[in-house]
Amino acid sequence: MNNLLAKWPLIRQIVTRTDGTGVEAMSEKTRGLRSRIHETEVSKSVCPYCAVGCGQLIHHKAGKLMSIEGDPASPISRGHLCPKGSASFELLTHPNRLKTVRYRKPRSNQWESLDLETAMDMVAERAWESRERSFVERRDGKALMQTTAIAHLGGATLDNEENYLIKKLFTGGLGMVCISNQARI
Repeated sequence: MNNLLAKWPLIRQIVTRTDGTGVEAMSEKTRGLRSRIHETEVSKSVCPYCAVGCGQLIHHKAGKLMSIEGDPASPISRGHLCPKGSASFELLTHPNRLKTVRYRKPRSNQWESLDLETAMDMVAERAWESRERSFVERRDGKALMQTTAIAHLGGATLDNEENYLIKKLFTGGLGMVCISNQARI
């Protein structure tokens, strides 16, 4: 077969008696293409969107996220991701993603940036102040040890163990009785 004919994928397919889905159907340029995840490091992770826990492979190179895909070794998802899990890459890389804590003071129409430590301190102080102000130790001569001034709404990404620890902390430590999880909604 001359060189000119050998360049045509159809001729190569006929000569090699293949179905045209392999290298015989590729041009030189196509054979030279490499995936964007070529030669990346891979870390295993779990999708952050719900409590199913689908496995993800996180491809990164030189500290930069390259791709997120389903983990075929995951017994839960077997390499598949739902549309939300498939969008994880954009969740992390979208140029409009906020990367700082945003805070709006009461009656203000402006948002300001706070560092995480300051924001966490504000949340802790406000939760403790609400608890102190509203905590009821006894009612009708019986121990009550609760507050209804603060509540917790858990997320669907929390597993049973995390929900157990949250319940122990919030009911035993803070006396909260208003605890729910949006996973059932």
